[in-house]
Amino acid sequence: MNERDVQIREVGLRDGLQMVHTILASEQKLEWCARMVDAGVIDIEVTSFVPPKVVPQFADAAEVATGALAIAGLHAAALVPNLKGAQRAFDVGLNKVHYVLSASNEHNLKNVRRSTAESVEDFARIAAARDELGRDVVLGAGVATAFGCTIAGKVDERTVLGLVETLIEAGAQEITIADTVGYANPAQVRALMRQVVALAGAVPVACHFHDTRGLGLANVMAALDAGVRAFDASLGGLGGCPFAPNATGNINTEDTVFMLEAQGLRTGIDIGKLLAIRETIAVWLPGEPFTGAIARAGLPATFAAPEAVAA
Repeated sequence: MNERDVQIREVGLRDGLQMVHTILASEQKLEWCARMVDAGVIDIEVTSFVPPKVVPQFADAAEVATGALAIAGLHAAALVPNLKGAQRAFDVGLNKVHYVLSASNEHNLKNVRRSTAESVEDFARIAAARDELGRDVVLGAGVATAFGCTIAGKVDERTVLGLVETLIEAGAQEITIADTVGYANPAQVRALMRQVVALAGAVPVACHFHDTRGLGLANVMAALDAGVRAFDASLGGLGGCPFAPNATGNINTEDTVFMLEAQGLRTGIDIGKLLAIRETIAVWLPGEPFTGAIARAGLPATFAAPEAVAA
């Protein structure tokens, strides 16, 4: 494996698919995973263990997760909203599970029908269940609506920092800070993420940005300045939150990789292969809004990917 300066975590198969109209077959999802790995994207959130009646797209969560575990080189993860979902992910054999709660209590009530405090308590139960497994499972925790909420408006950064501290104490081995509704600006990101990185210490920190108002990549740069080296992104910019009106897609994987590599930061990802995968997914998901400047304009003639260095 080549050394990577920045880790890109693909969330198209989870965040990207949770609101699309077309239900993909499990075989299509697994082909998507395998081709992403071939392109150099090895960290993928492959599904979500939520009730099928809530998100029908993930009725095949166990099948997709099981198939993903058989793909060589793939570090597969799943998103879970509660202890029941986490237990399903553990039973499948996943070695990485992402939990999410909202800094905005109002959003948390809409999203998972309970208060943020209740979600914190559930995370502690998930961590305890993880500890009882007797095998190594990385448990990550995400703080959604960290930069603002469509329902509550302003979110105090002290609330976010308090949650980060509590989640780490409860057993989180990774922290993700998410701009769920696309409210963040670079100054805000830089200020908060410096504090999060300092507070987390040895615990890895990632960011999850949406490009709702055109600041997604600028926010990536601000987070880089603050010391963050892992980012969620979605192929073609697919994605959104059912309980965040107008919170359109995630930052685009192809554009994010281009921006980083154009500055000499190694991601280990082949942009050309990403664009080819995107063409396939666009056929599978007719009528869905795909974004991306690189897909539209192509790579500039002056672009040269950073030289890979053997690890």
